[in-house]
Amino acid sequence: MQLSKKIIALNTGSSSIKFAWYEIGETERLIFSGSLTKIGDRNGMFSVQDDQGISLSSESVAAQNHDAACDYVFSWIMSQSEGSKPDAVGHRIVHGGPLYSTPQIVTSELITSLESLSPYAPEHLPQAIKAVRHVARLFPETLQVTCFDTSFHSTMPAVAKLYALPESIRKEGVQRYGFHGLSYEYILIELKRQLGAQAVKKRIILAHLGHGASMAAVKNGKSIETTMGFSPAGGLVMSTRSGDLDPGVILFLLQQNKMTPAAIKEMVNRQSGLIGVSGSTDDMRDLLKVKEVDDSAKQAIELFCYQARKYIGTLSVVLGGLDSLVFTGGIGEHSSEIRSRICAGLEFLGIRVDEEKNRINSTIISPENGQVDIRIIKTNEELMIARHTMRILKTLNRSMQ
Repeated sequence: MQLSKKIIALNTGSSSIKFAWYEIGETERLIFSGSLTKIGDRNGMFSVQDDQGISLSSESVAAQNHDAACDYVFSWIMSQSEGSKPDAVGHRIVHGGPLYSTPQIVTSELITSLESLSPYAPEHLPQAIKAVRHVARLFPETLQVTCFDTSFHSTMPAVAKLYALPESIRKEGVQRYGFHGLSYEYILIELKRQLGAQAVKKRIILAHLGHGASMAAVKNGKSIETTMGFSPAGGLVMSTRSGDLDPGVILFLLQQNKMTPAAIKEMVNRQSGLIGVSGSTDDMRDLLKVKEVDDSAKQAIELFCYQARKYIGTLSVVLGGLDSLVFTGGIGEHSSEIRSRICAGLEFLGIRVDEEKNRINSTIISPENGQVDIRIIKTNEELMIARHTMRILKTLNRSMQ
């Protein structure tokens, strides 16, 4: 096997594509990373940075759909690689359904199987499958690997996965799966690197707070509970997703408002959450700027923090106490005010924030003598995808020797 392998990591979302080019051998070297956002919107943005964070490209791009977005992303990538092809491409696949809990090599049979799982995550799976097919057309001989966001939570106990629904429904795979698994997996590795192997064996809550938001309870290095359930729309209030809803709300909208399933799907995934409550924006930064003069913005922030605080309490009960709380994701990593608001009132759990450390985004934001270790760790889903893909490459290489 070559000393190092060139790997592209693709993170395809409902309206964006994140990507990164790595060279991995004895070391992991990021060459560049970027994203194309707001697919389907004329205000889309394409941006790329090198390994030092220096901008390589930044421009407005109006990609009409994910096919156009893939065209644009790969045209740029190949223009930078001097015709060099990747050795492998790894994909984040949001939902593995009841079938997949480990990374898989892409085959035509796998693609067909993933298409059958599309109803489990209709906002994400079809777009990810398009990206897989696009890469297959560009590089027909290149290995592709799928990495499932649900895999991390496959260790949850059976009772945590169970919905109180008839068995006939549950047999169709309707259960709690959980998401953001690649992010959580990366954070645990970082915790272990920072504090040693014993650190991940403690009682930990991981809070991934970004456009999508969730939390996971980790005990002895394994997920035992999480806030998202059957789909990424459940759990915490998010930027445009509702979070948990009483099923009666959906029935009311179907029966009384005569809304179609498609209209409800659009409402729950794109018109709710922060933008639904504020009526103005789904960006927490913008809401914080106007909270003093905009009551709706203030209410959206309060609801986001209230729900997050409530779930920390819930997950602490499941864990039987709390040793560590880790914030990650765009909001979790960068918003000191939101972190402070979420932690306020949780002193009875041993959660206390050193406001000066918090203000400057220190790695550790709890007091030196704090009962609960509170940290900020920047997540890296793309690197986790690349690592899984590299493991598959190594396994294939060993099998051919």
